[in-house]
Amino acid sequence: MRLTRAVPAALVAAIAVFPQAVRALPLFARQTGQQCAACHNGFPELTPYGRLFKLNGYTWGGGQSAVPPISAMAVASFTNTQASQQGGAAPHYADNNNPAFDFVTVLYGGVLLPHVGLFGEATYDNIGKTFGWDNTDLRYAQAMNVLGKDVVFGISANNSPTVQDIWNTTPAWGYPWLSSGLAPTPAAGTLIEGALAGQVVGVTGYMYWNNLIYIEGGGYRTLDNRDLTALGANPGGESSINGVAPYWRAAVEPKWGANAWEVGTFGLAAAQVPGGVSGFGTDHTTDVAFDTQYQYLGSFNSFSVQASWIHENNANDASFQLGNTTNRHNHLDSTHIKGTYTYNQTYAATVAHFSIDGSKDALLWGPDSANNSPDSAGWIGEVDYYAFNHGGPAFWPWLNLKVGLQYTYYTKFNGGTTNYDGLGHNADGNNTLYLFTWLAF
Repeated sequence: MRLTRAVPAALVAAIAVFPQAVRALPLFARQTGQQCAACHNGFPELTPYGRLFKLNGYTWGGGQSAVPPISAMAVASFTNTQASQQGGAAPHYADNNNPAFDFVTVLYGGVLLPHVGLFGEATYDNIGKTFGWDNTDLRYAQAMNVLGKDVVFGISANNSPTVQDIWNTTPAWGYPWLSSGLAPTPAAGTLIEGALAGQVVGVTGYMYWNNLIYIEGGGYRTLDNRDLTALGANPGGESSINGVAPYWRAAVEPKWGANAWEVGTFGLAAAQVPGGVSGFGTDHTTDVAFDTQYQYLGSFNSFSVQASWIHENNANDASFQLGNTTNRHNHLDSTHIKGTYTYNQTYAATVAHFSIDGSKDALLWGPDSANNSPDSAGWIGEVDYYAFNHGGPAFWPWLNLKVGLQYTYYTKFNGGTTNYDGLGHNADGNNTLYLFTWLAF
């Protein structure tokens, strides 16, 4: 059976068949009996315990087991942009100062069989008015002792490159955890930064040796249009992969006392059929990334830093023939760095910087940039309050609530600081104030 048929079938079967037989918990706090702070340094950032729980296939127990393993998340927000967006921020929304119910996500997770576990999401996007599958990760994992060292071997079947990763430096789980769906965002982004999310299925194998060295490798393939439609994803997207795209990941994470420091690399190489138009060959995209994460997790004070740099090379053989690009070769560089201080797993403050820059291309970037440039950069500041990281109210001990205030400041947007699109818009007009409430239950 082809990969594009076999893996979706396995994911769907896992959700449909096992709930009645297994009687796992409504997600992981209930399954393990741990507080949210055991797995998360302010959700969704993982602690060393949370990383090991994920590596071991979401199968660790210790808590209750009498209810189905289902939870949900919902986000409501208010968005203000420095300049109003003529015609509305989105259909049915005003030019500015928009309250919104952003989305609701239903999550199914936990142990399915010995050594087999699942994390799966389905999301209704209330701004875009769409419903479909979201981050999904089905795992088999086996821990053993090899020559006196603890080793975890595993296999992940998932629907987005890096969604299976255990560090918060990779795109699927990197900062910002939330951002407004009613504010302008830069036009450019590398392939691995979400362009394939929900469009592909992949299988990767991994090994974690001596709680120190992590190695992973596998491949991804685009789902066919029938599967994408059934899963609520957009068929015929611009990121269609021709064949299988190899993916790799390697990292080392020494730990001492309350400290953990990871240094690693990850990447993806894909042959693509632009717009699904055949007969013109393929484009070739290679993303190579380097990342690092430091965490200090004290009794009351914690501090973490995540940073990543992604370099993308594009050989536009097909796009050039189709008249989609001016250049036969382009590149992009995407950089993210953020630092967060958290007090008592209750109050947090974050500062982050982001930038993307690359080749000028009149056909590729001209519709968005008067300078034909993809370059954008800026800063994010955020403060958060976690109401129940140490345990929820008596009527539902696993309830959690995050209230945040986030401000995004652009120093450059789509290639310019002033009049970046030739229509009089300035980069700082996209500065965004985002107030949100994130409920997990």
